[in-house]
Amino acid sequence: MKTNFVAAGFITLSMMLPLKASAANFTGLYVFGDSLADTGNIFNFTSNVLQPPTPTPPSPPYFQGRFSNNLIWVDYLGEKLGLQPTLASNILLNNAAPTQGINFATGGANSGFGNAIAPNAPLPGVLEQVTGFIQGNGNIVDPNALYAVVGGANDYLFPKVPSNPNQPKPYNNIFQSVDSLVKAGAKNIVVFNLPDLGVLPGSTIPGRNPQLLTQETQEFNTNLAKDLATIRQNPNIKLTEVDVYSLFNSWRKSPEKFGFTNVTDACLRFTSSTTYITCNNPQEYLFWDSIHPSSQAHKLIADAVFVPEPSVTMGMLGLGAVVTLGLFQRQSRKSTSATK
Repeated sequence: MKTNFVAAGFITLSMMLPLKASAANFTGLYVFGDSLADTGNIFNFTSNVLQPPTPTPPSPPYFQGRFSNNLIWVDYLGEKLGLQPTLASNILLNNAAPTQGINFATGGANSGFGNAIAPNAPLPGVLEQVTGFIQGNGNIVDPNALYAVVGGANDYLFPKVPSNPNQPKPYNNIFQSVDSLVKAGAKNIVVFNLPDLGVLPGSTIPGRNPQLLTQETQEFNTNLAKDLATIRQNPNIKLTEVDVYSLFNSWRKSPEKFGFTNVTDACLRFTSSTTYITCNNPQEYLFWDSIHPSSQAHKLIADAVFVPEPSVTMGMLGLGAVVTLGLFQRQSRKSTSATK
């Protein structure tokens, strides 16, 4: 596996649209996504499955398997809800019992299947995470839990070469993820659109075109919003659409309102594959590295999230044999054999 997994990732940023009410009664928090929401899955995999171990992201400078300098929005939101989802990798590797939900998010995840920067690794994409979870629970999920879906940026930041025009678009995959959850019984769903990928510090590296990334971002957001219209009209579904694009632009326009002094540069810069330098005030930076937000930005995201009261329905907390974990396990064995 490539060691530049640290660049992996999704992307980042933004703030949740404020929503009314509290969420004390959610039975669990289930997260599907990439490095924006990964609290340690890819770190556990690269530390315990790969031979030789190559912990990614490295700590330090990254914080405990997160693609930031400290806690991320999943942690902060979990504190507000009183829910800390168990990592899918901990269930697989350590037989952990998930009691408050599961976090399947994996750094580098494509919007659909596989991993953008490590295509041969046993790491599921966003739609793959959702599909495996639903199938593992007999195609029925807990209607009283909260589900979050985040992804799409890796498809643009780490495009497949050559590209396949017949493959579903990233926004199709994210919509399919949300729609699959709805059809399986989910009632409370949060879904992110993308920030302007063309203004990331990492948008100007060789091989990337900032103007094209901006165009692709707008295409993704426009089409995802259009696709979600059918779900939005369902009165039984509480769908929270997070307009990351607009909110991120407001951060850049008025940084002082959010406590930032730098919204253009990365605090963390690698001078080689193993050496790096960091700024002295990471909490005043919007970007921790070239594509991921600082912990302060993540905290602002969580502070802005006021999820609605759960849509209560008779249901079960599905913690069955999650197919996604089986996929991790089967492919992990293959990876271990191949890297020994």
